[in-house]
Formats: sequence, structure tokens, C-alpha cells
Amino acid sequence: MHTAYITHPSYLLHTMGSWHPESPERLRAIDDRLHAAHLFDFLTHLDAIRADRSQLLRVHDAAYIDTLEAASPSEGFRAIDADTTMNPHTLDAALHAAGGAVMAVDRVMRGEVANAFVACRPPGHHATRNQAMGFCFFNNVAVAAAHALEAHGLERVAIVDFDVHHGNGTEAIFTDDPRVMLCSTFQHPYYPHSGADTVSEHIVNVPLPAGTTGPAYREAFTAQIMPRLEAHRPQMLFFSAGFDGHREDDMAQFGLVEADYAWITEQVMEVAARHADGRIVSLLEGGYDLSSLGRSVAAHIKTLAAL
Repeated sequence: MHTAYITHPSYLLHTMGSWHPESPERLRAIDDRLHAAHLFDFLTHLDAIRADRSQLLRVHDAAYIDTLEAASPSEGFRAIDADTTMNPHTLDAALHAAGGAVMAVDRVMRGEVANAFVACRPPGHHATRNQAMGFCFFNNVAVAAAHALEAHGLERVAIVDFDVHHGNGTEAIFTDDPRVMLCSTFQHPYYPHSGADTVSEHIVNVPLPAGTTGPAYREAFTAQIMPRLEAHRPQMLFFSAGFDGHREDDMAQFGLVEADYAWITEQVMEVAARHADGRIVSLLEGGYDLSSLGRSVAAHIKTLAAL
């Protein structure tokens, strides 16, 4: 079976202004690199579906969904917070981002593909039940995890969030749901200034200082995350796959490289092989230096696809 690569044309129409780092060029850079690395033709290419309201309501409040729908502009831009803005195509893109997450779960659970990467925009892990923030509107990975639990009857899933920013929205959504283990590595102190003080049996936060490079990251991941993942025995695993911890990405101050992202992928794939029949869904979060983003995603997908 192949790795699914899920995307949608609407992802390229969402923009928050020419100055904004979370731009359509991110997906073009990934696409270009997959072609250059001769990976593109080995993937199963699918267009994302649109999430329906019932799927969103598993993780978002009805009033919040209504507010986003009402805020969607017919032209121009509408600011939702200081760095999160809607244009006329944003709502459709966000619905297809969450829908791509649902579609990936369905395809993997039915055994039609081995695993899946959703090259989605906008990202999702900062979105809470009732608040858009940090470039995020719907929490795509939360929608995916909840769908696996409720639609497919799984009892335990795990999310590994390696974005350089803490997945605060995902933590807030699942803070009282022990079926979902969230493992989040992130630079601290840094935006969104959360997660370092969390104490939970199923939330595993690993705050790391600016300047963290591959060896220190791998040591922390091995010591703090791997034993907890093993103990949880997840029946499906998810990546909040943010690549803004790369040493070339000036959004933050980590020093990871492509080989580190491949290594993280390998570790989680081993857990998936032992407990989840290999089932993994990965969803794009951050990564803003176009060159390092393309190379890092290619390394991640190459590992997922065992190429």
C-alpha cells in the first residue's frame, strides 16, 4: 500500500496578505520538492473533502463555528486576531483542511492506504474549541483524532506534535479525554506561552530551550515521549507536523535538520507498527522557510512511504 498525499485547490486561495509567512507558497514549495526528490509519483494523490458540521462539533463549539461563518468576508480581509485573518476563501479552505483530516483517517482505517500526509492550509493546532489564533481556524488534528474515536470506534489514539510552538489548542480540546495522548515538543519560553506547567497522565509536554539541536531533541524525545507512547498503546497515531524548528527557519530558534524529522517519523512508525497496525495520519502545521520546509516534508514523507 502507498502513502496518501491529500491536498485541495482551496488551500492555495486562502491568504492573509502578501506579508504573511503562512502563505500559499508553502504548499508550492512542498510540491516542487516532492517532484525534485522523485517522490511525487510514488504517492496516492487525493483531493480533500469538506468537513461537515457534525465532524467539527466533536471538537468545536457550535457558536464558534457560527461566528467563523458569519465573519467570512465577501471581499478583502477580516482580522480574527492580531495574526490570523480571513479572506473570502479562508472558510472553504479551513473546512477542506479539516475534511482532509477526516478523509485521511477513513482511508487509513479502511486499509486503502498505509498512512497519509495532509498538505493542508490553514494549519490547526492553536485553534481551541471556541477561538481562532496563531494562523489556525479549525483544529485539524483534533478533528481527525475525534473522528477516529467516534466514527471508527477506537479506544486510544495519540498525537505527536513536533511543531516548534506548543499545541495549545489541541491540549485544551483533549485535556479531559484520556483516550487521547498528546505529546508536544516545543520551544519555551515562546508563543503561545503555554504548556510548560501542564501535569497530566495523558498530556506529555516537553518544553525545550532556544538553541536546541538534533542530539538534545532526540535525547528528550527518547526519554520523555517514547515510554509514555508505548504505555498508552495507541490504536492510531497522528502527527501535528510543524517544520518551523528547522535551523534555517527564522520563525523560532531551534536547530533541527531534515534527518531529525526523518528520525522522529521513524520512532513513531515503530510505535504504530507495534500497537496500531501501522496506522498514521500526518497533518501539516508550521514551517515558513520555503526551502527547508520542502526538504523537511520530503524527508518526512519519504520515511512514511518507506522509500
